[in-house]
Amino acid sequence: MTAVTVDQVGTTTTASEHRIPFRRVTTVELRKMFDTRSGFWLIASVGITALLATIGVILFAPDSALTYGSFAAAIGVPMTILLPVISILSVTSEWSQRSGLTTFTLVPNRSRVIAAKAVCTVLVGVASMLVAMAVGALGNVVGTMITGTPRVWDESPIELANIVLANVLGMMVGFMLGVLIRNSAGAIVGYFVYSFVLPTIFAILAQSQDWFKSLQPWFDFNFAQGQLYNGALSAEQWANLGVSAVWWLVAPLAVGLVLLRRSEVK
Repeated sequence: MTAVTVDQVGTTTTASEHRIPFRRVTTVELRKMFDTRSGFWLIASVGITALLATIGVILFAPDSALTYGSFAAAIGVPMTILLPVISILSVTSEWSQRSGLTTFTLVPNRSRVIAAKAVCTVLVGVASMLVAMAVGALGNVVGTMITGTPRVWDESPIELANIVLANVLGMMVGFMLGVLIRNSAGAIVGYFVYSFVLPTIFAILAQSQDWFKSLQPWFDFNFAQGQLYNGALSAEQWANLGVSAVWWLVAPLAVGLVLLRRSEVK
């Protein structure tokens, strides 16, 4: 039922016409990802770890390894851990910090809030990777100047775009776990199980069972996602990524959204 109001000049309007614009909801959710101590330091750690990884490559890598690909790989490892945690906390904070009462009172339609959080997750993921790549490029320039070695740019735009996509997908997995579990500690533990425990189990299963070896690319989302770090994907590899994403990202997220809309916020 749509509420109807009459203003002082007698104009009849509906409550939906006064709904907060989605752009404003997204802006608020983006700010909320930064305005807590944990959120601020997680975002800051993206730049800090990128800088430390770059310095580490310059100091400890052999001169032959001072290429942009080496810097990108060194920076990418901590990004795969930090960025999903940021997306997890953006969702679970509504329950763990009890801010959900305020959020869902101001914006009663929970789907709009979650959609805004998803948009923010993608924006932060892309922006963070662009910053990390810029730091890596700077490290490549400075490192080769210090060592006097030839400057090598061995990552094409397509390969860099695939790396950005891989990290955004990792953030979306964290986002999915936040929606599904709605508890910070539980969702973070779930992400580490997904990222480190399941790949090991699937790798052992693929080595010991021939039937699973051919099935792994279609079922193991982590395995299919990892192909994005290896350059351009074939049509079959893109199909592997899409099909495995249905099992590990789309279906659990759909279940989580249904549960989230029905869950009680205290």
